[in-house]
Amino acid sequence: MTGGEDGETGIDNDFFARREDGIGATVMGRNMYGPIRGPWGDSQCTGWWGSNPPFHHPVFVVSHYPHRPVEMEGGTTFHFVDDGIESALEQIRAAAEDKDALIGGGAATIGQCLEARLIDELHLVTVPVLLGEG
Repeated sequence: MTGGEDGETGIDNDFFARREDGIGATVMGRNMYGPIRGPWGDSQCTGWWGSNPPFHHPVFVVSHYPHRPVEMEGGTTFHFVDDGIESALEQIRAAAEDKDALIGGGAATIGQCLEARLIDELHLVTVPVLLGEG
């Protein structure tokens, strides 16, 4: 990383700051959305991000359990898709209109997209990490 040690300057920060440029909709797995597991029940969970998530566009959460949409500040609405990854990708492509559709993760969701050959382009960021004594 260049710049400050806190990650607030340099190429990594610049890349992160532009992560949403040209994105019209996102799909993510349930674990990326929040900590609730199993049936939603009476959960009022609104995700990990607080009242104003960083997306500012429609987000489609792949889940095995139905859930009502959750509208947040800043233009983010979380929609819950319980009929498979193919359906989720159809919905984000329609919602994205003329912009890109982003597969935000996690690993299981990305794996499902790869297995079904639903990804046109994959941008993979790696970070070198030295573990132990190297």
